[in-house]
Amino acid sequence: MPVTNVVVINDTSQAVGGTTGLALLSIQLLRQRGVPVTYICGDDGNNDQLAALGVTVIAAGLLSLLDKSRADAMVHGVYDNQTHDLVASYIAEHDSPGTVYHVHGWAQILSPSIFRALAPVAARTFAHAHDMFLACPNGVYMDYQRNQVCTRRPLGLSCITTHCDKRSYAQKLWRVVRHKALFSCFDQSLPWAGVVMIHPLMRERFQRAGYPDRVLHVVRNPVSPYSTTRIPAEANRGAVYVGRLERDKGVLDVARAATRAGLPLTLVGDGSLRDQLAQDYPDVQITGWQPREAIGDHVRSARVLVMPSHHPEPFALVIPEAVESGLPVIVAETALMAEEIVTNRLGLSVNIFEPGALEQALATIRDMPDHELRDISERGFSGQVQLALSTQAWADQLLDLYRGVVPA
Repeated sequence: MPVTNVVVINDTSQAVGGTTGLALLSIQLLRQRGVPVTYICGDDGNNDQLAALGVTVIAAGLLSLLDKSRADAMVHGVYDNQTHDLVASYIAEHDSPGTVYHVHGWAQILSPSIFRALAPVAARTFAHAHDMFLACPNGVYMDYQRNQVCTRRPLGLSCITTHCDKRSYAQKLWRVVRHKALFSCFDQSLPWAGVVMIHPLMRERFQRAGYPDRVLHVVRNPVSPYSTTRIPAEANRGAVYVGRLERDKGVLDVARAATRAGLPLTLVGDGSLRDQLAQDYPDVQITGWQPREAIGDHVRSARVLVMPSHHPEPFALVIPEAVESGLPVIVAETALMAEEIVTNRLGLSVNIFEPGALEQALATIRDMPDHELRDISERGFSGQVQLALSTQAWADQLLDLYRGVVPA
């Protein structure tokens, strides 16, 4: 039996983050292949692109947790009856043997309740792990209070009693309650079609949380390089960072290290630290948020892209986007791609918590003979190392998963 409908479920309908952007991209690619798509979302569903693609949109019309009162957010973030009923009603009225369900984002509006509604169709339901929120209460396996990658078992005694949240221990305890609700609703004794992980090193973290290996599938994210021609990194002298200007992304570390190493630095992005960065590092260029087509102009003059996140980035799109453009990278050892970067000689990895390590890595790239840096650039641009998928290969792999769970 062919796949007769794909029901994409996601918090929001506007691509304000990577999760929604990928959910919408999957819909576009499915429609190009003639697959009918229904979109169930937590917000108002207002998206002209979806209408133009002929997608049926079913919207809850709810606010995000951040826009609710604290009391409402605490209750509805753990279990929202309205979103449960919305999904359950759709299944009761429209489900068919050829329908596949794919959950992308659920933690901003929808809540764990949607998984209870999906339980009757578990065998045809995939959940996409764009981050680690399906496994870890704070979503990244990171102890922010100690600046350490977390090795605890989610919801074990050590996990519950450890204050690891960026904000407060009260916030951590609320996340624990929500996670208990998630594990109850997303009950792994049911025959779920699978969890779609974006990097193979996520597997151990999901197994640690109690997910059976049979449900774990790896489908790397799709990536389009910043440039279709090789960036001549060996002719450049500056460093570039692309992302949110927040402490946990390591942006203060890279500003400090680049200044000490005497490297020009461009920060492409925005965030709460923008004013502080502008004041403390007046020589650093801060572009603010840029449309994708404009990012290429800023990275084209760079010698290296730096991705210094403190927490374990499961994928970090900026890494393959840079590598496939011919740009060497310096990545934090916490990144799941770090080993691949070093092994395949595409750049350097650093212990972001070791004083001076990032500065030394930048100095290494600064002083590297141009012919050696060119070798790194050409190796990445050649595509011989597959850190990510093309958009079409990504769609093919998703469809292969879908076809594997509908009746023959």
